[in-house]
Amino acid sequence: MANAALAADANPTEQEQQDALQAHFQPHVAADEIEQVYHLKRAQPLLQVFTALFHGGFEGVLVRLLVLRELANDTATSSFSRGDINTRLAYLLPESLETVLMRLRSNQLLAWDAQQAVYRVTPMARNVLSAIDSLLGLNQNEDEAEMGFLLSQVAGAQAVGGVTVEQLQHLLGRLNDLTEEFRDAIASGSEFRLRASQEKWHMACDWVEKGSEILRAITSDENADGATHKAAQAIGRAQSTLLNMQGMFSRALNQIERQRVHLGQSGLSTTDIKRWLLEHEDLAQLAEGAIDQPVMPLFITPAEMIDVAETELLSERANGAVQNGLPTGTDAPTTLDDGPAMQKELDDWLARLSDFAALGNFPSVAEEAPKAVQVHESLLPASFAVASYRASLLPLLGDESEASLTGATAELARLPVSFTPTDTMVQLQDMEVAAMSMATLSLNMDLSKKDE
Repeated sequence: MANAALAADANPTEQEQQDALQAHFQPHVAADEIEQVYHLKRAQPLLQVFTALFHGGFEGVLVRLLVLRELANDTATSSFSRGDINTRLAYLLPESLETVLMRLRSNQLLAWDAQQAVYRVTPMARNVLSAIDSLLGLNQNEDEAEMGFLLSQVAGAQAVGGVTVEQLQHLLGRLNDLTEEFRDAIASGSEFRLRASQEKWHMACDWVEKGSEILRAITSDENADGATHKAAQAIGRAQSTLLNMQGMFSRALNQIERQRVHLGQSGLSTTDIKRWLLEHEDLAQLAEGAIDQPVMPLFITPAEMIDVAETELLSERANGAVQNGLPTGTDAPTTLDDGPAMQKELDDWLARLSDFAALGNFPSVAEEAPKAVQVHESLLPASFAVASYRASLLPLLGDESEASLTGATAELARLPVSFTPTDTMVQLQDMEVAAMSMATLSLNMDLSKKDE
């Protein structure tokens, strides 16, 4: 009777489980009326498998996964006697191994064949291990794991014809999170945060390119329901928003470049100083030897103190009254401003592009100006620094948001000139620039006539 009572306590009835679940909800809300509760209760056997694996401390979880993976990775045989398991896992204590095998067996992760006296890894256990191994493989690179696992789940489901709306919504949510993260980085104005986010953006674009083929297959599938099509279209719009952030990164970095403060004529900027400081783990060590020691007091006898005091009291002050007025002012030292040099380069580049937009002489072309020229012909000849600065301004051509502002860059964006880049490279016979991306500058005749 005592054993029966203990078994009843260890295995609560279905009504007791329902009452325990209902205790987490409001009194006027029935747990079974919630759709997600219904789906989760249907998956109770699978969820209990995860509970059996991951319940308890990390040490216990690690040992359970170790035993299950060791047995599942052995493809030479599909069954294991207890002697085989003891030999294979001889590095574990017998008591610990017995406890783990009992737990895996009681939760349908290992099947016991009583007739042959062998263990077998169940299909559910292999599915669980496959999902865990996918996460462990992608977790080697945290940035890739953010979208790689979600996209792999969608791709695998699409390959077998079983993609679900929930899988697409998880991917859509991650895309929206990345978009907000990049917008926050751009709004912060921090160059280091911008460059880190830009590298992450490039990695996300690689995943977007891989996911575009999967989305096209989903949208063209006639058997997919309306909710699946709607989720796939929302992912496509989120991908477009993510890809269009390249212009926002370029404008933010160009703005930082224009506002960069240089330290005199040394060539160093505040960015260089910050990067150098970030390389030091303990900034306090930089002050060693650079700060003088505080004044050390000298202790003297009272008689010497009286002698010094009498001398000070009886001595005549050379200046008489103490001067309490403010010191006279001095002119501030003259400093050199590096800004005009950068502004001059921007004005010269704007003049060259304006000359081309007006069908003038662009660059070194005979009598009639062309409607399209190669970018390297317009950027060169120039030093590497000047050519790079000019190239960084090309994405602003035709940018509507920049054109609505004021200033030299806004005039550049309003020019009727189109910038068309490609992925190919062209080798150059130049002393400063060895190669450059193949791109063209073309005159937009519609905008040119509109301006006239």
